[in-house]
Amino acid sequence: ATEALRILDRETGQVLSPHSDLWFRDGSVICQAQTTLFRVHISQLSRHSALFRDIFTLPQPVRPNLEGQQDIIEELESCPVVKLAEDTAEDVANFLAALYDGPDFGNNDREDFRAVAGVLRLSTKYIVDTLRTKALAHLSIAWPTSLKGWDAREDLARSFEMETSASGGHFYPNPIAVINLARECNAPALLPAAFYDLCRYTHAQIYEPDAGEPLYPAQSLFSLDMQRLSLGKEAAQQMVTSLIQTMGDAQTHIRSQARTHFRKNSSTGAICMSAAACRKDFSELVDLATQHYVFDREKGSCDPLYVSEELGQLKSAEFSECKACARSLESWAAREREKMWKMIPIWFRLESPPPALAEGPSTSTVKY
Repeated sequence: ATEALRILDRETGQVLSPHSDLWFRDGSVICQAQTTLFRVHISQLSRHSALFRDIFTLPQPVRPNLEGQQDIIEELESCPVVKLAEDTAEDVANFLAALYDGPDFGNNDREDFRAVAGVLRLSTKYIVDTLRTKALAHLSIAWPTSLKGWDAREDLARSFEMETSASGGHFYPNPIAVINLARECNAPALLPAAFYDLCRYTHAQIYEPDAGEPLYPAQSLFSLDMQRLSLGKEAAQQMVTSLIQTMGDAQTHIRSQARTHFRKNSSTGAICMSAAACRKDFSELVDLATQHYVFDREKGSCDPLYVSEELGQLKSAEFSECKACARSLESWAAREREKMWKMIPIWFRLESPPPALAEGPSTSTVKY
């Protein structure tokens, strides 16, 4: 069994171990990542990766100075050894498994993200376009480019919260990791949703999270992305206040409709026939929302998409005495949410040039 094999690299003193699954006896190349060895096929790597195809046309590297069971050493000597410098063994294992078996992605939770992130990193680095496209498509389910996709993502987080009693933020990976991955792999489509998700946390939760909180352990952003986060977070907070202040506009619109329709049309539920009572209702709702989201700073104080959804449901058309105002409020909230979703890239200055890679995680290199 490959698990029992141990090979010593005399030059580094490291004990190298063949991977338990990705070690094929008929393999024609050995890839080393950290202290793990993968025996795979040059034809398989070259078929999918232009970069690997170029690597294998270069002169064969010098054999490593190894020590171990003689039959294993002879087996190693029969193959070129390519060191994948800076790639982790976990990323290489996930990448090679996806190349051989096809991607088998999960539900976008934290564990799944670790695997998919490795596939995206290495498929980008080694120019495996089909695999990169599939990894990005999968990640975009959790970090979508549409409001409909965002709502589906949030529904999944709420279901997780109900089933586990843990906050929905524990289901998805740290959005900082997603932002850094998007920068590393040139995947800007993931950024708006990731930045928006991150801005919903307090600064203390972002930079000094306690054990057990969703963003623990703390991770770092590029300095320019930290600036973008602060600017976007401020814009989101201001939008919450603006939403509450303008909530009465929905009822004002209904009153203006009433002046252009005959009273007989009230049977359709399209016109507010109790303007004074509805004005009082809306005024009380504004006060309630202000206290909850602005003064008490409860859930949603930095999440205008959530707040607008909640505000739109404050007068349910099913139970409200004034169905016209209830429907108008729902329509207003839906329109506001669509507008806000389009504003997210502007809030976070995502149309500006990206930060230099030198500021943060650098891309990997190949050594052989």
